[in-house]
Amino acid sequence: MRIGIDLGGTKIEGIVMADDSAVLARRRIATPQGDYAATLACIAGLVTDLERDVGRTALPVGIGHPGALTPATGRLKNSNSVCLNDRPLQHDLEHALQRALRLANDANCLALSESVDGAATQAGTVFAVILGTGVGGGLVVDGKLLGGANGIGGEWGHNGLPRPRADWNESPGPACWCGREGCIEAWLSGPALAADHRRVTGHSRSPEQIVDDAAHGDAAAEATLQRYEDRLARALAGVINIVDPDVIVLGGGLSKLDRLYRSVPALWGRAIFSDEVTTRLLPAQHGDSSGVRGAARLWPPG
Repeated sequence: MRIGIDLGGTKIEGIVMADDSAVLARRRIATPQGDYAATLACIAGLVTDLERDVGRTALPVGIGHPGALTPATGRLKNSNSVCLNDRPLQHDLEHALQRALRLANDANCLALSESVDGAATQAGTVFAVILGTGVGGGLVVDGKLLGGANGIGGEWGHNGLPRPRADWNESPGPACWCGREGCIEAWLSGPALAADHRRVTGHSRSPEQIVDDAAHGDAAAEATLQRYEDRLARALAGVINIVDPDVIVLGGGLSKLDRLYRSVPALWGRAIFSDEVTTRLLPAQHGDSSGVRGAARLWPPG
């Protein structure tokens, strides 16, 4: 058995996974907002509770987190949960739990989970995307995570949106929390979708409300979703031109929007340097729990 922890911006989920991939225990707690010490304490407490649930101690623990660990220092960077940045997360958690841990970016965990027994099972190259509070990316090649020399393999959310459209005022684009303008995350996250609708219409609506309004014939909401789909298609086309994955898996709240899987592949060919595109765009088979399953898989069975 091994434990997986998914450290999210609003919740922390933990599971105990058996070697046959069965989930033996599961718990979810709220993430302390802006409090690093409380986050460490919550993760340590969650591990203790999970071990109590299955009557075991000192289980291997894998943790998926936002951002990336800097290889040279071990400190976290690039997290939109900014209280984690420049903190020695792995060192501090290993001290709290008194054992060696394995950590990876949350989108990497999504990619690993879906490549092992999810939507991209047996695919050679898998790119996984989180479309949620932030926008992350992870890459698995031949069953192995691609971390990269700088610990940012697969990250794409803070590249600029490709081929900005003047008719949609996409240049320089909205400010991003990272300090740049026009990042993919600043266009394609859940909050970014709501912000785009507000800029164009003057009305504040949540992503869920925008989707519902569009489904009921609201022309402004439909236009907002069409802009989103066009931007997602351009952003993923850039990934395909570089990585050429067999499968792109979407996770996060916006991945539940069924129309994306029809409209985005119909649009991305205009920006892909190929006469045909066989890359498949699929929702995460394990849904919201895919990341935590991938975190557990940072440790091999046995």
